[in-house]
Amino acid sequence: MKLLAGNSNRTLAQAVASHLDVPLTRAQVKRFADNEVWVTIDENVRGEDVFILQSTSYPANDHLMELLVCIDALKRASARRITAVTPYFGYARQDRKTGGRTPISAKLVANLITRAGADRVLTMDLHSGQIQGFFDIPTDNLLSAPLLAADIKENYERWRDLLIVSPDVGGVVRALAVASRLDTELAIVDKRRSGPGKSEVANIIGDVSGRRCILFDDMIDGGGTLCNAAQALIDGGATEVSAYVSHGVLSGAAVERVEASVLKELVMTDSIPAPERVGSGSKIRYVSCAPLIGEAIRRIANEESVSKLFD
Repeated sequence: MKLLAGNSNRTLAQAVASHLDVPLTRAQVKRFADNEVWVTIDENVRGEDVFILQSTSYPANDHLMELLVCIDALKRASARRITAVTPYFGYARQDRKTGGRTPISAKLVANLITRAGADRVLTMDLHSGQIQGFFDIPTDNLLSAPLLAADIKENYERWRDLLIVSPDVGGVVRALAVASRLDTELAIVDKRRSGPGKSEVANIIGDVSGRRCILFDDMIDGGGTLCNAAQALIDGGATEVSAYVSHGVLSGAAVERVEASVLKELVMTDSIPAPERVGSGSKIRYVSCAPLIGEAIRRIANEESVSKLFD
């Protein structure tokens, strides 16, 4: 097995390597003066089972191009099998036509990864499960629900008035999986989108009065959805609101928005590295997904079942 890391999340890649007790493959992923991506693999990978760890997070296009060039370099170096490990799969929100003359960019990115030469994809908490069908190669979608549910148990299980809340109707299945693991009830925030990145709370489905609520979602980008939902829950009688999220995109003024919100804390996996604005004393806390990704990589390399991780 070989582990190759791009530049998107070197800290996570090193943590996965430490979990597997396998060193990162020596490679150079650099830029020419005009920002072209340049890659060279500094050790023999002929006949090897290679895993490339690279989230396509901000800057999404640069990191995507790094991934594609790394795949091509490995293919031309005669690697036996190439697995693209993308803990956060960018462009996942563009998984359908939302109007006339609009793209399905998630399918385009899937085609690019496949045509570049990847033999397999390993990702985590896709924005929508059907994206797995966009790939013509085996695709494993890891679930962070058990990981985050374990953290909730450790920090919040003593709350008898705990309530899991989905911040929108589309995330009900995801939130229900956590509520089932914690044996607690579920509420839903009925959200209306007025435009890209803009949302308004129309209604709350379920009784949140006197409850300590935990919002559960797959990602936070600008922070408007979670912060508006948290305020609506407090206005509806909730005594306290926290949030658990798989991917912390945190674009624009998201960090400042979270810090100024009524949220007690925001907990995320480290699929995307923390921005510099997240300092000590922040409401934002991270849970490492390295053991989950590392175990999945080990199982794939040993031709074992990945789905049994979630049984």
